[in-house]
Amino acid sequence: MMPDINEIRKEFPIFENMKSGEVLPFAYLDNAATSHRPKCVIDAEMELYEKHNANPLRGSYPLSVEATDIYENARKSVRDFINASSASEIIFTRNTSESINLVAYSYGLTKVNEGDEVLVSIMEHHSNLLPWQMVTRKNGATLKFIECESDGSVDLEKVKELITEKTKIVAITHVSNVLGYENPVKEIAKLAHEKGAVIVVDGAQSTPHMKIDVKDMDVDFFAFSGHKMFGPMGIGVLYGKEDLLDKMPPFLTGGEMIDSVSRYDAVYAELPHKFEAGTVNAAGAAGLDAAITFMKRIGYEYMQERELMLTKRALDGLVKIPHIIVYGSDKAENHTGILTFKVDDVHPHDVSEVLIADSIAIRAGHHCAQPLLQYLGVNSTARASLMFYNTEDEIDRFLESIATIRERMGYGK
Repeated sequence: MMPDINEIRKEFPIFENMKSGEVLPFAYLDNAATSHRPKCVIDAEMELYEKHNANPLRGSYPLSVEATDIYENARKSVRDFINASSASEIIFTRNTSESINLVAYSYGLTKVNEGDEVLVSIMEHHSNLLPWQMVTRKNGATLKFIECESDGSVDLEKVKELITEKTKIVAITHVSNVLGYENPVKEIAKLAHEKGAVIVVDGAQSTPHMKIDVKDMDVDFFAFSGHKMFGPMGIGVLYGKEDLLDKMPPFLTGGEMIDSVSRYDAVYAELPHKFEAGTVNAAGAAGLDAAITFMKRIGYEYMQERELMLTKRALDGLVKIPHIIVYGSDKAENHTGILTFKVDDVHPHDVSEVLIADSIAIRAGHHCAQPLLQYLGVNSTARASLMFYNTEDEIDRFLESIATIRERMGYGK
């Protein structure tokens, strides 16, 4: 028996507060930026502070041991969630951006040299572009780009031509935060490995929507954030193959990431603690663990079924409205809940403001993906991004509002 979406929505305090008038009753269609959190996640964070508050990994007294167990159990949950081989391959960070920066500074700066090449896609969020700009600029390497097709897909034959013996790193998003297209990272990983390169995958937009198996994809590094998958803000994950992480120097130094320290030298701790300097975000890890448990209970099959239904409803409605341009594929299944669009003659920020007046929340701007928007020939767009907990009524309200925007802005229907 499939879950009842109305019962599931009751698990999210923000939706219940909207009913009571404590929060404005917005149709929240900005899920690619951050998701809402079920009460089990909020409770897990609160419980750590209320019942187990101590600095993990440092004390031998009961509270510290309990906090340590909660933190390390979360690491094991993430390992199982993405099918990593070892908990040592799971590094906790603040977010996807920090995870990718860790790879860039610790692996990129030490492995990429003058004359080498780093290959990225034109679809990258700035978080998976700026670190590689830094690496290639500092080390005299060349940054090359995988262009996308008009529907957001990439041509594997073109990718194959771009990866050469000079390529040291291929950095690519699993799902574009603008076009929603899922990239064939397993096939790209194979092409990269054939030339001796490693692949770094930004999984921020994919992990909330599809089952991740890092061993099946054979990726070398995979990064994602808790807050986009019903978890807390301030907790992120970097997966890295153990043999690679083992040889990498620390990204940050300080407390707890050491084995021993003398006046002029230090021996660093073993994985994964070598990369987790300072007091860790134990409450965030507890919340992430709870979010994973929540997702497993709901199930990707149910979430994907609902998201596809909602995306199709929204896409079908948008393309019927005159003067609307939808970017990317004409197939709902290729959008992963992300619909980026423009309204003729109306600036995306004005589109957003009109929708706010109708109690609908979307995103307007460049979505931290300016090179992609330049490639598409626009400076900014509007973006509606859906999660399985959205409703048909919210989609219909969104479409009704969009249909009136040009007239309300003085351009006629």
